[in-house]
Amino acid sequence: QVHLVESGGGLVQAGGSLRLSCKHSGGMFGINAMGWYRQAPGKQRDLVAGITSGGSTNYADSVKGRFTVSRDNARSTVYLQMNSLKPEETDVYYCKAHRDGPYEYDYWGQGTQVTVSS
Repeated sequence: QVHLVESGGGLVQAGGSLRLSCKHSGGMFGINAMGWYRQAPGKQRDLVAGITSGGSTNYADSVKGRFTVSRDNARSTVYLQMNSLKPEETDVYYCKAHRDGPYEYDYWGQGTQVTVSS
C-alpha cells in the first residue's frame, strides 16, 4: 500500500511562489510515475506535471516555464515548484503515484489547498 502526504499549500499573492511536497511511503515497487494534479470544486482533476522513475517530466501547457517538478529519492519526496502563480490557479493540488503492469493502480494523496489572491 502506497501512502502519499502532500504539504506546502497556502495563501500567496498573484505572482508569488510556492513549493509543494509529496512524501511517499509504503510499497513503491512498480511505481513508475508520480504526478501533480489540481481540481477546483465541481470540475475534473487535471494533470499539472508528471515525472517518471527515469526522470522524464511533462507539464500542462498552461504551466510550462513556471512550474518545475522534481524528485528526491533519498527523501522519498516529489516536489512541485510553482512560480508566477495566477489567481485562476487556486485549487486543491493532489499528488498521484501510478503503478504500471498487471496490478495497474493509481494512489492519491489527500490534497493541499493553494489559494492565489489577486
